[in-house]
Parts: sequence; C-alpha cells; structure tokens
Amino acid sequence: MPLMGSLFTGVSGLQTAQNSLNTTAHNLSNIDTSGYVRQQVLLGTSIYNTIRVSANTVSNQQVGSGVTYSKVRQVRDQFLDQTFRRESGRSAFYDVSLKAIEEVENALGELKTSPFSQGLSDLWSSVQELAKNPASSTIQTLVVQRAAQFVRKSQDVYGELSSYQDNLNIQIKNKVERINEIGDKIKEYNDGIREIETAGIENANDLRDARNKLLDELSGLANIDYDTDAFGNINVRLEGNDFITTSKCYHIELQTDVTNGFYTPYWPQNATIQQSADGTEIINIDNAKVFNMKQTISAATDTDIGELKSMLFARGDHRANYTDLDDGLKGEGYYDTYISQSVMMNVQAEFDQLIHAVVTGINRVLAEASDPATGYLCNEDGSPMQLFTKMTTDAYEFDGSGWNYVPEDPARTETLYTTMNIQVNGDLIKQPTLLNFVRPDKSEDFETVAKMAKLFEEENYILNPNLKTAYNFTDYYNSLISQVSNTGSVMASISSSQEATVENTDAARDQIMGVSSEEELSHMIKYQNAYNAASRYINVIDEMLEHILTTLGAS
Repeated sequence: MPLMGSLFTGVSGLQTAQNSLNTTAHNLSNIDTSGYVRQQVLLGTSIYNTIRVSANTVSNQQVGSGVTYSKVRQVRDQFLDQTFRRESGRSAFYDVSLKAIEEVENALGELKTSPFSQGLSDLWSSVQELAKNPASSTIQTLVVQRAAQFVRKSQDVYGELSSYQDNLNIQIKNKVERINEIGDKIKEYNDGIREIETAGIENANDLRDARNKLLDELSGLANIDYDTDAFGNINVRLEGNDFITTSKCYHIELQTDVTNGFYTPYWPQNATIQQSADGTEIINIDNAKVFNMKQTISAATDTDIGELKSMLFARGDHRANYTDLDDGLKGEGYYDTYISQSVMMNVQAEFDQLIHAVVTGINRVLAEASDPATGYLCNEDGSPMQLFTKMTTDAYEFDGSGWNYVPEDPARTETLYTTMNIQVNGDLIKQPTLLNFVRPDKSEDFETVAKMAKLFEEENYILNPNLKTAYNFTDYYNSLISQVSNTGSVMASISSSQEATVENTDAARDQIMGVSSEEELSHMIKYQNAYNAASRYINVIDEMLEHILTTLGAS
C-alpha cells in the first residue's frame, strides 16, 4: 500500500474515533434528559482502491482506504413504542373514569359528618313522628324544617355533580388546545427533520427524540395511529381521521352548546354550513364529531383509549334528570346509548329520580287529601297545598270549575320536579302550622299522614332500566351508593392494572433506548483506545515518510 494511502487510512480511523467519542459524550450528557434516546454509532468500510482486475481470480485485487463514520442511529423498538402508546392511552382513559367516580363519591358525601342519607332519614323520621300526632304544631314545624334540609342537601349533591361536569368541560377545552399545539409542533419537527436529512447532513436524532416525546404525550390524550414516510415525516391519524400530514396539521375545533356551555370537539373540514330560517349560518357537526359517543366502551375494540374521550364520556352532553331513565319516553335504547356510559349523567339521573319520587309522592298524598270545599289542606286560592313547589311553574291551574294538575312536560325542563327546580312551599316556611292535619270537623287526619309515612317503605323504585330489583327510598339510595362504590372498585382495579402495564412496558422500552452510564463509559474507553491507536499509526507513517524524504534528500 502506498504510504500516502496508509496515511489516509490512519486519518479515517482518527476521525471516526473522534466522532464516536462525541456521540458517547452526547449520550452521557443527556442521561437524565426526559425523552432522550441513546444514539449508536455505525461504522463502515470506506471506498476500495482497485489495483488489478483479473478474470482468472475469484475477486479483484483491492486495497481498502480505512473506516468511515457511517451514521448515528437511535436505538428504539417500534413494537414497544406502539404498545406503550396504546396502553398509556388506555391507562389515561381509566384514570379519568376513576377520578370521576371519586368525585361522585365526594358529592354524595357519605363519609362527611352530615351526608345526604341523613337528610333523607331525618325527613322520614319527622313524618313518622307526625303520624303519631298529626295535630302537633311542633312536629309540623319539624317536618317543614326537615323538608327544607332535604331539599338543601339534595341540591348540594346535584350541584357538586354539575360543578364537576363544568370542571371537566374546562379540561376538555384545555386538552383540545394542547392536542392542537402538539400537532403544530410535530408538523414543525417533520419539516426540520426533512430539511436536515434530505440534505444528507446528518440524522436529526435530537429532533426525532422531541417528536417522539410529543407522540407519547399525544397517545395519552387520544387514540392515534401513525406511519413514517421515506422522507422522515410522521403522518398521524387521530380517532381514524387525518390529523398531521406532510402538508398540514388539521386542528380540532369546539362547538359550544348554548344551553349548558358544554364543548363538543369536531373536525371543521368535515362540518357543513347550513342556513337557518332567519338567514344566519349554522355549523352542522353531525358528521364531523371527533368522537363517536354512541360506541360501546371496550378494550377488545380499542374504544377505551384517550384521556379526552374519557372526559367527554364522564361529563356527558347535558345535565341529566329522571326523564333520562325512561326509555319509553326517550326512545328504545336511549339509556344504554346516551346515559349509562357517562358516570356523571348516570348518577345525576338516578339521584334525581329519587328526589322526584320523594317530592311528587308527598305532594300527591297531600293533593288527594285536600278538599277545596272546606279548604282542608288547601292554599288561600283553593289550590291543593304542596309541601314542595317548583321554582319556575305552578303545579295546578284553575279552569273555571276547579283546580287541575298541570302534567310535567319532559320537553320543558321548567315544568319538571327536578332536584334543582324544587323548593319548600314558601307559605309553609313562614307558617309551618299551615300543614295542619286536623279536618274541619276537628278530627285528626291519621290516614293521610300514614300514607306519607308509607311512601318511604313502598318498594316501587328501580335504579335504571337495566335493573329489575325494586327498592324503597332508603334502599334505593343505598343501592345507588353501592353501585358507585362497586364501579369505583372496578375502575380502581383496571386503572391499577393499566398503570402496571404501562410501567412494565416503559421499563422494557427504557432498557433498549435508555442511556446506561456503565455501557457508555466502556464505549468511551474503547473509542479512546481506537483514537490512540490511530494516532500512533499516523505517527509511524509520518516517521517513515520523514525517513524516506530525509534519506532521499541526503543522497
């Protein structure tokens, strides 16, 4: 081999050893950097110089020109990446569900010093006492007070459930904004990686690390799938729709419900614009919603992935009431499709059904006992006296011949005896003794009060259309608590199992792509020795050249 060629061989070894040392140092300096993936040096042979070509030999006579620094690659496992991202999304889904159940438990307040069940029990106890002595003004006052306490506690519970819906609504908006931010940033990294790598400068590994970290975060927010094209771009689909392409990031928009302020994420490119009767434009998102809220949640079909979807299911799309449990009223399958999978709406509807049953049951007993002719259990205008009234509409109207009950209209929530639309009769608050169970003939009305007391013992109430067991008021509420507790236990178990799966997958992934200080230090020693060897090799070639030149010059 010519000496100058040998010198080039030594220089190539020196350069590759130096570059390998730089990569090792880069790994060590990022050992604690979140999302960093260790980089591995790949070396290859440089070009060969052909000395002789002969048809009589197996191969040509060639001389190598050293080693080349082929490339620096990231050490990743695509299978583990996909598994981690899918399972972290599933873990986030159940974590949100578990937190929602915990909020329901806090709202019901059975661990508080004065839970709702105490208010229900106190109302029943006061009615039982009244059944013993209907003419007692003291007990009449107690019944009104306990009724007011019952209303207050029930509205506190329902109010907390609604408040958490609003909290989830804000979180939904924030998560959508974060998803859009991540999409823009991944698109930016795509452009940067493509620019660097198509120019043949180097592998943009640090940009790839940052992009992969964002993909990890995005996978926790929503169900995604992705692929990488020949130019290094990652194309992402979110819930089956294009989200990031080579040319664009498609933002998710939010439509706001005018009645409750709830946000619904949708794809603006799939929405249609319609004209209303007054000429204003209306955005129709029926076929543009990001999430299909009618689908059944199942691990088998991967519909239980993503924090944002879980928030939408937990929140629901409205404030539920007792009418949402009536499939006959709302349509076959309405409860299973729209209510049962929402933690907040399911509990709201079942809780409101209890309040509605208590309120309308007591009012019905009073109305049946009222006598407009004598004024017994009637208001000054002759309408039947009610212990509970609606805040918005009257329960009875006078048609000229008598007072008639105004039916509740499910299409108009203001006509319903719902938790947030009831109050204790204001006249009774001012003068509780108006609730006097002494007939005009001075006899005590034990029968009516006994019917009121019996209401609490009748087993006529089921939690929802999927159950058949009937309960009385107390057992109904206990069953509701038990249902929430059991659901919470199941969610806690699933969440814990998913968390363990994510941790194990992340640990397996870290074994491959994580930086080991011991391994990198051994590489550093290896490359340092290679550097020293190449340096000594160059020194030897240099001395030989110097000797030849000196000798030739002397002669």
